[in-house]
Amino acid sequence: MQSDAVGSLTAASSSTIVVNGRFLGRRATGVDRFAYEVLNAIDSLLDRSDPRLAELEFKVLIPRTVPERHQFRNISVSAVGKRDGQLWEQLDLRGAVKGRLLLSLCNTAPAGVRSQVVVIHDAATAAIPRAFSRGFRWWYRILMPLLGLMSRRIITVSEFSKGELTRRFGIPAKKIDVVIEGGEHILRVPADVGAIARFGLADRPFVLAVSSMAAHKNFRLVLDTIAKLDDPPFDIAIAGGANARVFGSAGLVHSDRVKWLGYVSDGELRALYEGAMCFVFPSLYEGFGIPPLEAMTCGCPVVAARAASIPEVCGDAAVFFDPHNADELAAQLVRVAGDADLRAELVAKGRVQAAKFSWEAAACQVLAACREVAK
Repeated sequence: MQSDAVGSLTAASSSTIVVNGRFLGRRATGVDRFAYEVLNAIDSLLDRSDPRLAELEFKVLIPRTVPERHQFRNISVSAVGKRDGQLWEQLDLRGAVKGRLLLSLCNTAPAGVRSQVVVIHDAATAAIPRAFSRGFRWWYRILMPLLGLMSRRIITVSEFSKGELTRRFGIPAKKIDVVIEGGEHILRVPADVGAIARFGLADRPFVLAVSSMAAHKNFRLVLDTIAKLDDPPFDIAIAGGANARVFGSAGLVHSDRVKWLGYVSDGELRALYEGAMCFVFPSLYEGFGIPPLEAMTCGCPVVAARAASIPEVCGDAAVFFDPHNADELAAQLVRVAGDADLRAELVAKGRVQAAKFSWEAAACQVLAACREVAK
């Protein structure tokens, strides 16, 4: 939640924080979204020339394979080392830190650096191993406990994830800080006003779902739900990576009630949130869950799974369902479709809930954790 953490950031002497910039150059989704937005918010805080931040200096280090394009005004970006990927992170970055405080925002970090703050978003590799390759699971099984042991502080993004990191990786709870995420980035790009008509969604109410092929996103439940409704009073608009071919064994994917939109731009996504009857989020496992917050920010009613961190993020501003029960999801969607007062209530509560979160608050909390370590 938003806090006055920025007030605690006064630095007595000049302090340099090195940021692990391996994420730069990648698309801002998932954990990369967190890293981009926190760094942008820090840049904006520094841009204000606030004397409480005057003694803090940030340097982002990246592999030479990452383009040095960036829009930071107060944060330098430098390429170091000769390697890429995990080898760059474990060897080149480790050598370049040179005793300064290191901040890693995207789950992984060099295991041998003690003076560092690491953001670990969830314990998904241990909780839902089927969603990851054997090599990926093996690496995280080794790295996560090491980071928990050697790093000065661990940050995660929900109380749910804090419990998961303690239970599954053995990281002491007293070593973990919880930092919220934000959703206001969705307002940064104007809505594409022609998107609804272009996608063929102008004539009927539609439920928006943002899809993924990852098993734990539980997207199949949405399709199973539509199959249970003889004549749904709405269409399902599916944006994102999954498509009809992915679910090709089911005849329902070719239903005229299911619209496969593919990848959409940020402007199109905002227009879809603003035009949808509601947004459905069926995920089985999330460390935080940004999409419901984006939907609330755009005034879209949310129907969400009662699972993992999702109730923590949504509060009382969503209609919940059992993510293993297609009948319950069907009933909730029909309920929302038929009750304009409920939709208006969800919109109002959603805006209140979304206002409790911001990327600036997240940045202040991250900076407070860094300052504590730098003492």
